[in-house]
Amino acid sequence: MVSMPLRAITRAVSPSLKDCQLAFMERRPIDVAKAITQHQQYEECLRSLGIVVVSLPALPDLPDAVFVEDPAILLDEVAIMTRMGAESRRGESASLAEAIARFRPLHWITEPGTLEGGDVVRIGSTLFVGRSTRSNDAGIAQLAGEVTPLGYRVQSAEIQGCLHLKSACTYLGRDALLANRAWVDMRPFGRARVIDVAPDEPAAADVLAIDDTIIIPASFPKTARILDRAGWHVLPIDVSELQKAEAGVTCMSVIFTVADS
Repeated sequence: MVSMPLRAITRAVSPSLKDCQLAFMERRPIDVAKAITQHQQYEECLRSLGIVVVSLPALPDLPDAVFVEDPAILLDEVAIMTRMGAESRRGESASLAEAIARFRPLHWITEPGTLEGGDVVRIGSTLFVGRSTRSNDAGIAQLAGEVTPLGYRVQSAEIQGCLHLKSACTYLGRDALLANRAWVDMRPFGRARVIDVAPDEPAAADVLAIDDTIIIPASFPKTARILDRAGWHVLPIDVSELQKAEAGVTCMSVIFTVADS
């Protein structure tokens, strides 16, 4: 169970998921009904860890709207609503912003900046931001302008061969990162401990850490064993249909702390 009150905002799978944006994968048929079931199981997984899930309805005309992490970055004090690099996804922001406004004041990234939440890895008061096809220098600079007065530091990181920084590297806690070093320059992360994904599971770095539990796609059993041996409680889940839309387990929720009621 989690050690502090947490909520997660999620969004139901769109019936048009098969028309999703793809950057690095070949398009394959998606069983949307199965994807819906897998997403519901993902939400139940979050609930099993004591997280209160706020599930938003599907947006039928926006295939990628299930990936709620990308339009927003939630910090303790504020929510940064991003301007996504994929123009076709920018319509996802309005209803998500309405849901988030119940919990945080909203600030917005504006043109010419682009920024997606999947490119942001937070470690304490530092926000590492992947410079990617979806997040540009102007967006990173705007983020720094918004959060530096709140006591955060923004550090850019170079990625290659993947969609987002979290495709290549996620924070596990305990000053440790799970990473595919072929996809990210690890030098900006300093002396943080790096746990490498299994060599034949290059996409396995996108995991979701909730206290000492690591949620990981069931398709990465070798990396799951690496994490288990390193002392984490590993919780594999089947997201195989969602992975055909380049999903990771981080991108389908926005998780944040709430004050005790």
